Amino acid sequence: MQPFTIKYQPKKTNEIIGQDTAIKKLKDFVVNFKKQRKNAALIYGPSGVGKTISVHALANELDLEILEVNASDVRNADQINSMVGSAVGQMSLFSKGKIILVDEVDGLSGTKDRGGLLAIIKLIEKSSFPLILTITNPWDYKFNKLRRKTELIEFAPLEYTSIFEILKKICQNEKIKFEEIILKGLARRAGNDARAAINDLQTLTMETKELTKKSLEELGERNQQDTILNALFKIFKTTDPKVAISAFDNVKENLDEQLLWLDENLPKEYTKPEDLAKAYDKLSKSDVFNRRIKRWQHYRFLVYINALITAGIAVSKKEKYGTRVQYKPTGKLLKLWWAKQKSMKKKAIAERIAEKTHSSTKEVIKTTLPYIQATFKKNKNFRNELINELDLSREEVEWLKK
Repeated sequence: MQPFTIKYQPKKTNEIIGQDTAIKKLKDFVVNFKKQRKNAALIYGPSGVGKTISVHALANELDLEILEVNASDVRNADQINSMVGSAVGQMSLFSKGKIILVDEVDGLSGTKDRGGLLAIIKLIEKSSFPLILTITNPWDYKFNKLRRKTELIEFAPLEYTSIFEILKKICQNEKIKFEEIILKGLARRAGNDARAAINDLQTLTMETKELTKKSLEELGERNQQDTILNALFKIFKTTDPKVAISAFDNVKENLDEQLLWLDENLPKEYTKPEDLAKAYDKLSKSDVFNRRIKRWQHYRFLVYINALITAGIAVSKKEKYGTRVQYKPTGKLLKLWWAKQKSMKKKAIAERIAEKTHSSTKEVIKTTLPYIQATFKKNKNFRNELINELDLSREEVEWLKK
């Protein structure tokens, strides 16, 4: 059976849901490539939001050949020059033109990749065709030079409603029976990752052609060691501290995210005021200790925070609750993600100013950047000179205008 992720891969850009702004910018970059200031676009965002498939859909729509290279597989300068070097100058034999896609640039890290980023930057400078790179986090310091050479295009985290629309369309085409509330539950579980949601849908409905509440619950049980949802289940549905203590051992969410998940779902699970008060006492103490640990750098004490938010919360109730609760992420997680992106943009601009003024990034953020931003908004000549001097991307210009 063909994977749904392949079978329902968008063929045109208008089939991609939830990324209208990013698609418009990407299409403009490729269509008007000869007029662009830069030869490459760096598209960024979380996994599963449509970065790679958008490039393929656009190439198909414009009848362009696409050369795709995964940076995780082609890691050093020699390999990159061998795979991409000849393509940046050669005309396409099979179509009107071509797009060169370097996927997962995050994969270039560590001592084995020396020269890899520099090789890509050099290829960007001499490329005769649109060169598009995908990355999860472009604001890491090691990507400073790469950012300067590329046009940044953000693919935002997908809302669960967008993922629901994708799943609903597949269900209708595959004649899969479903209830909207259950399908929305599957969309929420995916955590902004449409690809993961589509794979889960196919796994759950492969034999029965029906998505049921039971199958969705079984999915959580199968992913018990990997998902935050099952970690919460282990804490909330037991009074045994030995069971709860290891709940977060194998989940990818960091401590701050774990605290937010617990804060959001505790009132839904613990309905007795006395139990809820005791549980929140453990959660609030862990938050206080977390701040102290960060301040004093005494990270060996993190083990006590884990005990408070797992075993401590589990034994706060007199008996486990029998009701089934659908755990949901807090909206704060998405807000934190956006805040982090904005902070990293600010830092990236400050680093560039610090380099030009021979000062520290911290000092620029504190004293210089606010005045530059204020002048940038009001003075057009200053704005144009600064853009040229710092080689600012469109997104960095938009940030300074805010």
